[in-house]
Amino acid sequence: EDNWKRIWVLALWFSICAGLFTWKFIQYRHRAVFDVMGYCVTTAKGAAETTKFNMAIILLPVCRNTITWLRSRTKLGVVVPFDDNINFHKVVAWGIAVGVGLHAGAHLTCDFPRLLHATDDEYEPMEQFFGEERPNNYWWFVKGTEGWTGVTMVVLMAIAYTLAQPWFRRNRLNLPKPIKKLTGFNAFWYSHHLFIIVYALFIVHGYNLYLSKKWYKKTTWMYLAVPMLLYACERLIRAFRSGYKSVKILKVAVYPGNVLSLHMSKPQGFKYTSGQYIFVNCADVSPFQWHPFSITSAPGDDYLSIHIRTLGDWTSQLKALFSKVCQPPSVDQSGLLRADIGKGENKPRLPKLLIDGPYGAPAQDYKKYDVLLLVGLGIGATPLISIVKDVLNNIKQQNEIEEGVKNKRKPFATKRAYFYWVTREQGSFEWFRGVMNEVAEYDRDRMIELHNYCTSVYDEGDARSALITMLQSLQHAKSGVDIVSGTQVKTHFARPNWHKVFKHVAVNHTDKKVGVFYCGAPGLTGELRRLAQEFSRKTSTKFDFHKENF
Repeated sequence: EDNWKRIWVLALWFSICAGLFTWKFIQYRHRAVFDVMGYCVTTAKGAAETTKFNMAIILLPVCRNTITWLRSRTKLGVVVPFDDNINFHKVVAWGIAVGVGLHAGAHLTCDFPRLLHATDDEYEPMEQFFGEERPNNYWWFVKGTEGWTGVTMVVLMAIAYTLAQPWFRRNRLNLPKPIKKLTGFNAFWYSHHLFIIVYALFIVHGYNLYLSKKWYKKTTWMYLAVPMLLYACERLIRAFRSGYKSVKILKVAVYPGNVLSLHMSKPQGFKYTSGQYIFVNCADVSPFQWHPFSITSAPGDDYLSIHIRTLGDWTSQLKALFSKVCQPPSVDQSGLLRADIGKGENKPRLPKLLIDGPYGAPAQDYKKYDVLLLVGLGIGATPLISIVKDVLNNIKQQNEIEEGVKNKRKPFATKRAYFYWVTREQGSFEWFRGVMNEVAEYDRDRMIELHNYCTSVYDEGDARSALITMLQSLQHAKSGVDIVSGTQVKTHFARPNWHKVFKHVAVNHTDKKVGVFYCGAPGLTGELRRLAQEFSRKTSTKFDFHKENF
């Protein structure tokens, strides 16, 4: 359970923010400006100090190369919840919003009006900061460098914050068409990159201070120097690394449920672990945008594959581009449209893809468990399919070793895997039909237990699904192929009884440590985490729950 990790990190962050605020608050409480501006200036300066700190650390959770290196090469993962990097990024963002609100609000509504209405005697100590000729109106503060940079930053931040909200980023709101065009992931991505302007203005704003004239007291650049340098190196690494990681498209398939499958050549020296993800760039869609996708091929495969669900504007455009070069499949092929590039002489012109990665994810820790319980909802099955394939390859490798065949790859601990895939659409089973059949064919000792669930059909015991259940049983008995999924894996109807699933695993694997890996919508997270804790407490089987960021 990672809650204690989250608690201590948040407690440390909050303590630092509170300490910085208190330090500046007390410092300005004993300065001459306090006699004129009062607690307005102490609040503004305290908030400014926390904002400097938060503007620095908000960059760290998105330094993905650094995080992947730390979680893979160090033991810090024992105490630091690296999987919550984006959640921490959001928490710090809200901290910045509070700090900016207090800072700007105290200055604009309190400090400046009090200074304008101060008597000549009260203003005299302020001459060293604002000049002998006192400001005569409110506009004097706004048009100065400190004023316009501050106002511009607030406006840009407000745009980025608004478009980053799930209602706008995922187009959940029913907005008029002209306004809807200004939302979506593209709008989120471009507005988030306004941070380049914001940071430039932040440094200028922090250097042109009213109340601090000595350079060593202008500490904004000191806070930002190291995180900005680290983040700049991260972006440079991506630029250089992706330059030679241009991949060749081997196979394209469009499946039911708006899913695009891409098989690519594996770049030389490209090593990854199942459960990790890569960033993909397609210049024909956008030369700037990089999008993360879980790797669905296994490390032992001679190709690299990803499955993309078209939900937003970028993925929709990518699917449209590849659909143009696809043709209807032949009888023995799956999918709605396909293009097998390696076959035939007339090779179509395909969009160029660049990849960057791989990057660490929660699911990559599967190798340390003897038993795996993998749960995927819809397209959330993608990182777990890679794990299933790797476990299958591990089984093949162990069989080869037993037969006397040498293999360079070191076998890992996993001896048993349970995979539960829950989806609403029958057509979704086409996405990984090949993997399902391969597991059924090669897994002679039944080390991998596959369970497909189609929730759009009533439960097996329901009279409304009796006919399809009967046909399914007859077809499976006759040909060994499931009538629903088209694979050798029999499909269940309705939702799994998760309590029975955990009980089944606990009974069969007493005194074992089971890795539970879930990827899908957040609604099921609470139930799976609760059951993992409950069965760990009540049985001798210990369940470790991991939630993939989805």
